Amino acid sequence: MSKVLITSALPYINGIPHLGHMVGCLLPSDVYARYMRMQGQNVLYIVGTDEHGTTSEVGALKAGMDVETYCDMNHARHLKTYQDFLLSFDYFGRTSSEQNKEMTYHIFKKLDENGYIEERTVKQIYSLDDQMFLADRYITGTCPHCGYDKARGDQCENCTKVLEPTELLNARSTISGSQNLEVRETKHLFLNLPKVEPKLREWLKSKEPFWPEVAYSIAQKWLKEGLQPRCITRDLKWGFPVPKAGFENKVFYVWFDAPIGYIGITKQWADEDPENRDWKDWWMGVSDVRHVEFMGKDNVPYHSITFPATLLGTGEPWTQVDYLKGCSYLTYEGGKFSKSENRGIFAEDAVKEFPADYWRYWLMSNIPEASDSSFTFDLFAAVVNKDLNGVLGNFVSRVLKMTASKIGTFVPARGADTPLETTLKQNLKARVAAYFKYMDAMEFRKALNELRAIWVEGNNYISDAEPWTVIKEDAARAGAILNVCINLIRLFAVLSAPVMPQTVEAMLNRLGLKLSDMPSLKDFDVEKELSVLKEGAPFEVGEPLFERITPERLEELKQKYGGEKHGA
Repeated sequence: MSKVLITSALPYINGIPHLGHMVGCLLPSDVYARYMRMQGQNVLYIVGTDEHGTTSEVGALKAGMDVETYCDMNHARHLKTYQDFLLSFDYFGRTSSEQNKEMTYHIFKKLDENGYIEERTVKQIYSLDDQMFLADRYITGTCPHCGYDKARGDQCENCTKVLEPTELLNARSTISGSQNLEVRETKHLFLNLPKVEPKLREWLKSKEPFWPEVAYSIAQKWLKEGLQPRCITRDLKWGFPVPKAGFENKVFYVWFDAPIGYIGITKQWADEDPENRDWKDWWMGVSDVRHVEFMGKDNVPYHSITFPATLLGTGEPWTQVDYLKGCSYLTYEGGKFSKSENRGIFAEDAVKEFPADYWRYWLMSNIPEASDSSFTFDLFAAVVNKDLNGVLGNFVSRVLKMTASKIGTFVPARGADTPLETTLKQNLKARVAAYFKYMDAMEFRKALNELRAIWVEGNNYISDAEPWTVIKEDAARAGAILNVCINLIRLFAVLSAPVMPQTVEAMLNRLGLKLSDMPSLKDFDVEKELSVLKEGAPFEVGEPLFERITPERLEELKQKYGGEKHGA
């Protein structure tokens, strides 16, 4: 057994993620964690809320709350949403924790001692109307490189180029909309990325060519354009105060302490059971840990360049990311999700409309791995009705109802294989091998195609075998066919477990089994898995697994969540 450390982009505390956020990092990290556990790996899956920065200060101000109370409230809200979405993290922490403060201070001290921190006087945007320095993401304007008119002060999400706020054209405050801005001088601390660059280039060479193109190409683009020193402090009140003389009234920039949060959250987890857990077993001086990160392409630069450089600059043997799974964007009807404009469906609302597995399956089937993809309710309904209800759900109901009515609510006797069973097993072996190959490689879209194809094999088998016709002349043979089909239900459940855990639990319950009865996928054998349920084992027919989405319900959803096509 090896150790697999799994992290995803940490969601900002001030808003509940929409479906694009879920599929960009949180959901695929959960599917992979579940799959790795079923492969017998020792998994530590870490998630948490990113709580510092102006986003929290402004959010609290608008809510009429102090920042800490605001973060406490939203942390609980995030946690419930992810639990409802069936995320199986081992620990859900916070970047504002004392453990993360300890880790941030330690890493900063090492960087400073090693000569990678420098002081600079910089020009920063001050809003006269808001009476405050504006954090990068609270300045919006036109990108000087691509002309995108909604670029933020830290990065243009259209061309992904990192920016300084003073570079923006027609800059305005996103807090008040005011353009009554002026540039003032202020002192800040910078991480000297050019000085770390030789170590970073050498480290990145080890990631070629197996990082996904989305992640590797963005990292190389940054290096090609040349690294610049990166400011790591801000003129704010909410954050970790900087432990350096002359900078006590400043706090660390959220993008400095947030990635360190992975380590801090691991320490939170370890501190809850110090006799059996040690955060260093996962992060410091270990060679048996594989670290896999999941995030949207807008976060890739910080996790492929800035955070690795931060750890390299300490000179300490930190665990670095081994595989960075970067995803493109999921749009809504071709435009952006927007809570304020009632456009698009957000995670906490989605699970109120349909069970989490509907969303989990659709999102993983359409994950924007190589390029952007779009969510529409038409596509969602088509997949639910065809794949879930028509292929998987129909097979389960058809088999159990037929067996119950023709033979009884127990598994019929097994029979000798005919060419039909031989072909079925051959096809399943090929499909299962491909499914495992793609899951191992985190090529989830291809993996889900294979999973659906596995379900289709069952439907093809029962259609070719025709037990409803065979039973008229050979009841034993019909029973043998249905024995294979009931065992297929269990096989489908085992393979679907990383993606649809709630549905799988319902499938297993019909067969008198529990999730704990599932086998390891490490030595999965189709022949063996098709003979697990023995003659006479009881089952229940149960209710249909899925609800068909009617045209009327589809129209209702479109109206409720702004289903017309919108521009960006």
